Amino acid sequence: MRIELVTGDITAERVDAVVNAANSSLLGGGGVDGAIHRRGGPAILEECRALRASQYGRGLAVGQAVVTTAGRLPARWVIHTVGPVFSPDVDRGPLLRSCYTTSLTLAAGLGARSVAFPLISSGVYRWPKDDAVLQALTALHAEPTTVDLIRLVLFDEQTRQIADQVYRTTFPNP
Repeated sequence: MRIELVTGDITAERVDAVVNAANSSLLGGGGVDGAIHRRGGPAILEECRALRASQYGRGLAVGQAVVTTAGRLPARWVIHTVGPVFSPDVDRGPLLRSCYTTSLTLAAGLGARSVAFPLISSGVYRWPKDDAVLQALTALHAEPTTVDLIRLVLFDEQTRQIADQVYRTTFPNP
């Protein structure tokens, strides 16, 4: 398994599966979630509505993940996962790491060889970027997988520099 850190637009990633930092409703929203729904088109929303009408009537739980089509995205699948809102008083790190490991397990089960992840919970859910990177890399390094390429797609160059520093410090010999 190879992990890459890149700056870019996750909706443009040419990988087998793209991970969506969704909200529990699965019906679209802002940030990564809104971008994936807009670019992927109505097929994604249609499958999300079907999931809500069947086994996810109350929405998707934090740390869990489900799969839909990728619609018009260059990927084959979208894996939707719900990240936790950051709290300085409660350790929600295990829930954040679960977003990555659960999504990676689903991707491997689909036969995906490449997966692109956003930095989950680091936007409106206010997770500090350096710790969000640490949680992501810790989870991804610990999870055995048949996926060959994992790409962490970072929104801007400042976040990429933070991620590079955390990666070099935490995993000096990847």
